[in-house]
Amino acid sequence: MKSRVAVFAFVVLLATSLPAGAVTLESGSAIEPSATADSASGSELGSSRSLASVGTSVGADDVFHRTTVLRHRPDDPETFGTEMTFRVPDPVTEFEIELERGATVESVAGFERTGERTFQWDEETAEPTIRYAMPADQRGGGEQRGTDSSAGYTFVDTGEWGVVGVPDVAISLRRTEPVGIEETVTVDGLGATGGDIAFFGEVQEYERDVDGETFRLAVPEVVDLEESPDAILTALADASGRLEVGMRSDEVFMVAVPSDVDWGSNRGIQYGQSDAWVVEDATLDERNPVWFHEYVHVRQRFSATAVATAPEADWIVEGQADYYAGLLALESGRTEFGEFSTLLERGQRSRYTDGVLTDRSTWDDPETDYAKGALVAGEIDRRLRLATDGDRTLEDVFRTLNAREETVTQTDFLRAVEDAGGAEVRAAAERYTQTEATPEMWNRSQHEAAFGQSVAAFEYETEAESLTVAGQEWPRWSTSDLGRTDGEDRAVIAVPAGESVTIPTTVENTGKRAGTYDATLQAGGRVVDSRRGTLEPGATATHALSWTPSEPGEYTIRIGSERLTAVVRSSGSVAVTDVQHAPDGIDAGESVTATATIEAAGDRPGAAVLAFRTVDGVVAERPVAIRPGETTTVDAEIRFDEDGRYEIAVHDRVTTIDVGGGAVAGLEAVPGFGVPAALVAVAAALLGALVARHR
Repeated sequence: MKSRVAVFAFVVLLATSLPAGAVTLESGSAIEPSATADSASGSELGSSRSLASVGTSVGADDVFHRTTVLRHRPDDPETFGTEMTFRVPDPVTEFEIELERGATVESVAGFERTGERTFQWDEETAEPTIRYAMPADQRGGGEQRGTDSSAGYTFVDTGEWGVVGVPDVAISLRRTEPVGIEETVTVDGLGATGGDIAFFGEVQEYERDVDGETFRLAVPEVVDLEESPDAILTALADASGRLEVGMRSDEVFMVAVPSDVDWGSNRGIQYGQSDAWVVEDATLDERNPVWFHEYVHVRQRFSATAVATAPEADWIVEGQADYYAGLLALESGRTEFGEFSTLLERGQRSRYTDGVLTDRSTWDDPETDYAKGALVAGEIDRRLRLATDGDRTLEDVFRTLNAREETVTQTDFLRAVEDAGGAEVRAAAERYTQTEATPEMWNRSQHEAAFGQSVAAFEYETEAESLTVAGQEWPRWSTSDLGRTDGEDRAVIAVPAGESVTIPTTVENTGKRAGTYDATLQAGGRVVDSRRGTLEPGATATHALSWTPSEPGEYTIRIGSERLTAVVRSSGSVAVTDVQHAPDGIDAGESVTATATIEAAGDRPGAAVLAFRTVDGVVAERPVAIRPGETTTVDAEIRFDEDGRYEIAVHDRVTTIDVGGGAVAGLEAVPGFGVPAALVAVAAALLGALVARHR
């Protein structure tokens, strides 16, 4: 029941602070930045002001999309087919891919080989494609496709059926604007996939939705489930509601696999972000049900990458999963306290007690983290509950670790324990994790004293109609307004990349005792903002939770059980069709109103910060959002302090205004960008005299 992660995850850094730059896999592999398309330069012709280059050439598509199609090969079960197609948006000027080890390339279109497993886009093919074979069988660790014959399978293909890890690819790219990443994975033929694990063969799928988290259970024809699909989905939905630890996925994919395979000690594997397989004969009344164990791994955001926990903190991943699997089974009535006690008492056996959890080299048994780790996690949880009269639990530590953006260390864990329960609880956690000291399993009455206390209950309500973007009230729509009919109808906002989204949130204590709440804002599965406070029963508090997205794409925003969809777009998602000004002429020192007419540049909502430019640079910015098929206008007041002719540009549209009747003698008003090249030579001859006269 080990947690597995894909080592070749997408490695992207789409920093909006760089208007043009490289998104790279490793240091040293960056591609040098190129010039941006939205730089402005000015030229002066007497008192006439024009813009030589304005706006942006970026198209409406700001998402780099990868489609992966997997194909079963029953006649050659040692490998399976992989076809990756990339849809390249306009802002991407170059990109390179690196395949996983073990890949055997069969054909390419639109790529040039640059190394054993690296390929460079030819910059011409709109949808480059690469086809290759991957080894199907994998033994030992899930981090690499190994061939350790002494270990059980983690993935296998029998020819009749197969369960495999979906291949990933490392990508480095250069772009002129921020771009998002979208991935689609499908099985060509019979099968099912959640994007990280795929099953080949005839399969029946079952679904259950709880608070916006969709569980997909794939039951192959070749398995004989010990539990019914309905019972499994009900148990997972219950576990979802009990685990208030953040990091809730939009979709969890689990597939049952035959048990008559040499899986070694594995009865389940969680792989990637939110996929897992579990053996067919796993039951829900075990002391630590595998279905729960793998689901806890799904909720451990901090363990979702190969480097997410430092070596001294690795014990937390499995110890926490086994502990919560047992606690969930107990609290849902599927087991009794005696079975829960037996589960944790494993950690008191001699082959585990001499091991120091933070030092794997001291372990006599490789499963010390499961056994002693679960007991220690439970003891820390019990002490937290007692120290805070039930107000704080190990879930609060779990949630804190999930919110981290950097590698979780033992120090991070201890700090989170102290924040939740104080110095004495931290001291106990240090003793049981950093020495050979081993706690004793508590009895039934001690369990009731700690775990039977009443707790505060909190409800979170968002005021989505009052949300702001870039400090302004912002339009919101529903999915049905946008013509989407798949799934539930929910609120949708379109947001310019790099702009702050603020959502007013109300917290109410609906329980019978005072308690501490954690109001968290999640976006794309990670905690991006949070507030903590204490409320008496019936009391409320209001907070403004904020998030600033940097990458285009579609994100689910969650606060409590409430959700809305944020479509983050780059500037090219909005097309400016016209720019006008009023009045026609003004005197120096007066203001003119410039009006830009805009529409969405594509079939998705558009959002951008429109820059109003003159030869002096950006003089006003206006954030906007618009639905497909609509047209709207935005205004800006602009003042000119000297007589002359000036251009005002928004994107690639421009309007020209005379200030003080200051058109240069002999020159007509010029539409479009700048002054015609034919007039430049004539104007240059007059430049010295005009400047002298002006002075």
